[in-house]
Amino acid sequence: MSGSKSPIKNQNSSNNNLSDKDESSPLVNSSIASNISYLQTLFQDCPDVIYKSYLVESKRIYLIYLNGFVNDESIPLEVIKKLLSKDFIEQCTQSHIEERLYTSPINETEEMNEVVSEVLNGHSVVLVDDINKALIFKTKGGAYRQVSEPTSESVIRGSKDGFIENISTNIVLIRQKIRSPQLKIIQKKVGTQTQTSVALVYLDHLVNQDILKELQKRIDLIDIDGILESEYVEEFIEDNPFSPFPQIQNTERPDTTVASLLEGRITILLDGAPSVLIVPTTFWQLLQSSEDYYHRFYFSTFIRLIRYLSVFITLLLPALYIALSTYQIELIPTDMLLTLMASHEKVPLPALLEAITMEVTFEALREAGVRLPRLIGQTVSILGAIVIGTAAVQAGIVSAPMVIVTSITGIAASIIPKANIADTLRLLRFPLMVLASFLGLFGISIGMVLIGAHLCSLKSFGMPFMSPFAPFSIREQKDVLVRVPWWLMRLRQNKDAFHYRSFIRGRNKR
Repeated sequence: MSGSKSPIKNQNSSNNNLSDKDESSPLVNSSIASNISYLQTLFQDCPDVIYKSYLVESKRIYLIYLNGFVNDESIPLEVIKKLLSKDFIEQCTQSHIEERLYTSPINETEEMNEVVSEVLNGHSVVLVDDINKALIFKTKGGAYRQVSEPTSESVIRGSKDGFIENISTNIVLIRQKIRSPQLKIIQKKVGTQTQTSVALVYLDHLVNQDILKELQKRIDLIDIDGILESEYVEEFIEDNPFSPFPQIQNTERPDTTVASLLEGRITILLDGAPSVLIVPTTFWQLLQSSEDYYHRFYFSTFIRLIRYLSVFITLLLPALYIALSTYQIELIPTDMLLTLMASHEKVPLPALLEAITMEVTFEALREAGVRLPRLIGQTVSILGAIVIGTAAVQAGIVSAPMVIVTSITGIAASIIPKANIADTLRLLRFPLMVLASFLGLFGISIGMVLIGAHLCSLKSFGMPFMSPFAPFSIREQKDVLVRVPWWLMRLRQNKDAFHYRSFIRGRNKR
C-alpha cells in the first residue's frame, strides 16, 4: 500500500457523503433508457458491469450483473426465458415472479442506490420498460477457494474444515453445527468504499444483550474507507487499543467458533476474511486449543500445563539467563558456573547485547521462513539457525549457552496455540531482558508485577480479562489450568456476566 492514500477517511467528509446520499436518493424511472443512462454514467470505465438487452412484445428488458460474480450464467438466461411472455411482463410483481421463478431468491426495489449496491454485491438486476421498479435476483457467486483445513490451527483429532473468504459459506459451516432457531445473525456494512459485509452471530437465549448492544455500537462507529481483514475491525472495537495483549480472540476453525457460541459469546464474520473474531475474550482462552477437548482429559491437562510452562519460558528464560550470569552468580551450581565462565571467556559482548543479537537473529530467520515459499522457507529456517548458531559460537561472538537459551525460547513460543498472544510474549521479553541487565532478578520482578497489574486492569467488553482468577471464582476453575471430564463441567456463562447455570441435561449428578 506504499504510496497510496491513507484508508482512514475524514470524519466530516464521511458524514457529508452519507447525508448527500440520503437526500438525493434517485428512484427507478419508468423509462428504462433513463435508468440505463444513469447506471452507465455511474459505472463509466467499469467494463466488468454487463448489460444484456432483450426485446419482448415491444418492451425492452435489461439484465445487469457484475462479470465473475454470478454463480452460473445460465441462471440469468433462464430468468430471461421466463420473462419472454406478455402476461408475465404485465404482472411483473415480486409475488407473481416468485410463483413462476424458484431458482433463486427475488427482491424488488424502487431505489437506484439499492440497485447499484446489489450489482456491486454480485447479484443480478432486471429492469423492465414502463415499470418503475427493479427486480433483484440473488445469484451471487464468484471465485472462492474450497473449504480446507486451516494451516494455522491444525489438529490431529477433530474436524478438518476451516473458514474461507466467503461469508455465506462461513455462516453455512456454523449452521451445520448449530441447527437451532436460537442462532441469530445481524448483518452490517463497514467501509465507505469497500462496503464489506459483517455478520454478528450469536445464540439469542445465551448472549449477554448489553455486550451485544455495545458491540453493535462500536461497529457502527467505525469510519474507514476499506476493511480488508478482521484485524481492521479488531483494532477499532477492542477496549484498550494501546495494550500489547490481544483482547479479542480470532480463529479459522468452525468448531472453535461454535464452542464459543455455546458459551454465550458473540462471533464476528467478515466477507473476504477467513478469520472470525470472538468476544468477549479472556487471557486463558488465548492459551487453549480446540484439541484440548478432543483427547482424554488427563492428557489434555498434561499438554495444557506444558503450554502454560512454555509461556513463562518464552517470557522469562533469556532475562533469567542475563540476571543469573550477571548479578546472581551465587545461585548457579558450581559445576554449571564453571562451564558458563569457560564459554564466556572469549565472548566480547556483555550478556544483554549477546542475548539481543541472538534473539533478533532468530526472529529474522523466523520471518524469512514465513515469507519465503513453504519448502524453501523451512529449509532456510533450519539451515540458517544451525549454520549461523555454529558459526557465531566458533567465531566467539556469542556463547554456546546463549544459543541453547535462544533455541529453547523459540521452541516454547511455537507451543503457544494462538499466534497473536505468542507474538506479544516474544515482544515483551525484550524489555524484561533490559530490566534484568540493570537490576537482575529484582528488575525481572518489577517487570512481572507491571505486566500482571496491566493484565488485571484489562477488560474485554466489560468482562475482566484475567477472569476467573481476577476476580477469583472457585467454581470456574474446571476448564482453566486443567480440563476436567465433560460430565463434571456443568456450568457455563449465562446472560449476566458472572451468573452460571447447568448445561448438562438428562444426566444424574455425580
